[in-house]
Amino acid sequence: MFEFLSVIALALLLGWPIGRYLAAVMRGNPMWGDRVFGLIERPLYRILGVAPGQGMGWKQYVTAFLVSNLVLAVLTLAIFMTQAWLPLNPNNAPNMRWDLALHTMVSFLTNTNQQHYSGQAQLSYFAQMTGILGLQVITPMMGLALVVATLRGLFGGRRRDVLAATGKDRATPVAATDGEPDLGNYWADVIRPAVRLMLPLCLLWSLLLTWQGVPSTLNGGPVATPIDASAGMAEQKIPLGPVASMVAAKQLGTNGGGWYGPNSAVPLENPTALSNLLETLALILIPVSIAFMVSAFTGRRRFTALVVGTMLAMSLVSTGVALWSESLSSTSTDIALMEGKEVRFGADASALWAALTTQTSNGSVNAMHDSLAPLTGLVTIGNMLVNSIWGGIGCGLQQFLVYLLLSVFLAGLMTGRTPELFGRKIEAPEVKLLAVLVLLQPLVLLSLTAITLAVPSLTGNSNPSFHGISQVFYEFTSAFANNGSGFEGLGDATYWWNLTCAVVLALGRYPALIIPLVISAMLARKRAVPESPGTLHVETPTFALTLIAVVVILTLLQFMPVLVLGPIADHLALKAF
Repeated sequence: MFEFLSVIALALLLGWPIGRYLAAVMRGNPMWGDRVFGLIERPLYRILGVAPGQGMGWKQYVTAFLVSNLVLAVLTLAIFMTQAWLPLNPNNAPNMRWDLALHTMVSFLTNTNQQHYSGQAQLSYFAQMTGILGLQVITPMMGLALVVATLRGLFGGRRRDVLAATGKDRATPVAATDGEPDLGNYWADVIRPAVRLMLPLCLLWSLLLTWQGVPSTLNGGPVATPIDASAGMAEQKIPLGPVASMVAAKQLGTNGGGWYGPNSAVPLENPTALSNLLETLALILIPVSIAFMVSAFTGRRRFTALVVGTMLAMSLVSTGVALWSESLSSTSTDIALMEGKEVRFGADASALWAALTTQTSNGSVNAMHDSLAPLTGLVTIGNMLVNSIWGGIGCGLQQFLVYLLLSVFLAGLMTGRTPELFGRKIEAPEVKLLAVLVLLQPLVLLSLTAITLAVPSLTGNSNPSFHGISQVFYEFTSAFANNGSGFEGLGDATYWWNLTCAVVLALGRYPALIIPLVISAMLARKRAVPESPGTLHVETPTFALTLIAVVVILTLLQFMPVLVLGPIADHLALKAF
């Protein structure tokens, strides 16, 4: 409990100043570090051939986003499939099979980091440092760029004071070159936070973790002689590498893919109680900061209170249930539940990490989620279905905005008021696009779960009972939520799992980022009307409760049958036994 309170307090305490700093970064305000950071940013803009001050409409913005993803996809796939012939491969990792390389590329490109491989055995240092770590730095900033552009659209587009243009009214929206409202410049929105926030924080966390004993070397690991000769091993090579830098990026960037297969349950990746605290804090530090960023970025403090308050309330409930389930529930004393948990940290620290890593789109673990108490597994699945309790960098707030728009529409209908947000009406075209996002999740998750369970030869799960249902549903839910954690009793390194999960990864990432941006551009084109006595006020506790109710109905109740057949039935069976 002390660690839980410490992590939440530190995240809130640090999140406020980081959020204000991040708002200044995303607005392009003059900053004290411009000279230093400009030495890195200006060459990047020249290489890309872009003008960072040039505004973009939503079509240009989305095109730039997709093109950058396509280029990174080709380069990363090539690295994974040729790593045996590339340098920095002291462990002689072979080239990846095409389907595994495809899944790994899509997984890290979508900021999911779902792993169907063990990094210490199947990836070279070069592949880890470029294809994996490179994407762990860049892809979170892509999500941040999309949500910032969406916020600009909700408030009418980027304004003259941001562009420092020329004597016109500071409140006049700016039109991009295609006549659409200016949503900012995609390249600047990715490069500035990557250079000014992500890389400095990664450097700091890397040094702290190295201090705590996390490996940071390019040398091959030492060879040891096992003490127990009956193990049948004459010698064992201890896998090392530049682990600290990757752990820093995986935690801070809501990435989650570990250097080692068992992730932060491995002592080399998480050696001490302090390293565990640092890595747990890093899970939510930037997502919390983004929630605080909204105030300075939009100028609406009460809106930030709605965002932070709602996310914090859901976070406290989720984490509290997970801690109770692992420590105080009727199944918590079952000795079998300690299998897969790191005894150095105990059940509470495992439950805290499991809750926070699924409240964000991180997915890293310090215990095997397959070994969690069934109700703790229910919490982690529920967190991923909601996908906006803090959420991933950018994509969490983006999903929150989707729930916000839906709540405004539903509340307007229930109270007989015209649904509008920040003075702009939400009408049929916007609602139809929102409906696509609402329906996509159950269609993808439930259909693929049903097909997989119906064909046992495809499933590869280690438990055919209620827990087996949870294993399969968890894998697809984790992929769709861009989370990446798993119930690792699943044999997932197969053609079926690699290819289906690659599709789910893409469907969970791109529509969820692009469609809200399109909706915000549609709203930005509308004339804002002044508030009146009939205006629905969203920045109130009553509306916050309405929003939470909408989240629960849309993400938990519609999945209630599979949750009952999976983790709830698993809990009842374990209790009865």
